[in-house]
Amino acid sequence: MPTDLLTSDASHPHLWRHFSDMGGAAPQVFVEGRGSYLIDESGESYLDALSNLYCVNLGYSYGAEMGRAAFAQYCQLGYHSSWGSTHPRALELADRLAKLAPVGLNHVFFTPSGGESVEAAWKLARAFALANGEDRWKVISRQSAYHGTTLGALSLNGLDHLREQFAPMLVPSIRTSNTRRLFGTGADSVDDGVRELLDELEQQIIENDPSTIAALIVEPVQNHGGMLSAPPSYFAGLRRLCDAYGLLLVADETITAFGRCGVWFASARFGLDPDIIVTAKGLSSAHAVMGAVIASDRVFAPFLRPGSSFLHGNTFGGHPVMAAVALKNLEIMERIDLPGQVRARQTALEKELRSLLDLDVVHDVRGAGYLWAIELVSASADAPHGKRIWGPLDLEKRLHQLGVLTRVAFDDDIAIINVAPPLVAEQTEFDIIVDALRSVLSTVSAQAQERRDQAVSTTM
Repeated sequence: MPTDLLTSDASHPHLWRHFSDMGGAAPQVFVEGRGSYLIDESGESYLDALSNLYCVNLGYSYGAEMGRAAFAQYCQLGYHSSWGSTHPRALELADRLAKLAPVGLNHVFFTPSGGESVEAAWKLARAFALANGEDRWKVISRQSAYHGTTLGALSLNGLDHLREQFAPMLVPSIRTSNTRRLFGTGADSVDDGVRELLDELEQQIIENDPSTIAALIVEPVQNHGGMLSAPPSYFAGLRRLCDAYGLLLVADETITAFGRCGVWFASARFGLDPDIIVTAKGLSSAHAVMGAVIASDRVFAPFLRPGSSFLHGNTFGGHPVMAAVALKNLEIMERIDLPGQVRARQTALEKELRSLLDLDVVHDVRGAGYLWAIELVSASADAPHGKRIWGPLDLEKRLHQLGVLTRVAFDDDIAIINVAPPLVAEQTEFDIIVDALRSVLSTVSAQAQERRDQAVSTTM
């Protein structure tokens, strides 16, 4: 390799990591996991306060059981597709998901990931419209929402910085406001805010010709933007508008399903009544490459007509080994009542995180179950200046030095620290997370105050 091409990451020249500065430092290499902790190649242990990518719901404790399930399936049938014919594990997993999903969502289409589940849901909404004699192709999504990075799913993303490099998008989409305005207001203001959001959405539907709009996609708790939820009246309003204008309501539960919010599907907790649920991540606790689209009886009905089919598929959707691991994951979750454990401990986690509100730098703490956001105040009215004072890399680095792994994002120029530990995390882990956050944020708060004092002194 020519020396002028060498970087500080040259010790790992062949792996092209995702969303990574490949000209930066060599990556930390993790070699083992135990419970809620990851151990790197030097033997250092770190608390995984993000479930890696919001996906290791069971943590790192059940690998042997997962491995035995995979091995048994490999010995019986290592691969078969779900194109036409199928295999027992796909049938069993579809049956299990239909029983766990909200009432009426009974039909499961397997995919390899959350992004591909979103792609499939979009195509399904379009195919459903065509099967009913309509030509609808647009989808409405919300500001700051993340729905995947494939070029179709990217069209739905409300994160402009992810779209810019790949514009123009392949499929037209419509952006509506998220529910940020509902936070930090009184009860009456929340009701007014819900009405304003629903009025805005209805106006957008009308202006964009409802006969061309296939679906509305929302997360029950929107991750990007800082764990944004809403009262049941908001979700009931979405259902009403979708019914009135013929849109399908799609719930993106890639993150929120399988116990993350204390229930199997967060749609049930928040009063969202979708026609389609897309999911992945916690379905296998990321021990297998597995996603799913779960559709209602109404959506499935047109494809029961003789000669009709949904012309979509992929090689690995419903892979028998992946399905076997997902089944084992759900079996363990049920055996230890993981959603129930989250419900029992979520108040303690919330209390610990809300204790940080006594720091000047913390603006808000919000979330549900094991899915939380700590929103920081701006360092000044100048948002870029705020980034320089407590940008994501600096905060993540400081927390990393204290043995806590998490993610800091700037969504809409607002600094958000994400906290989403494995669902097996207990009080000990809560204490470690909050102690590290308090240590780092206390320092940041003091630094911000020092800058403010300096700014005042220079203007006097």
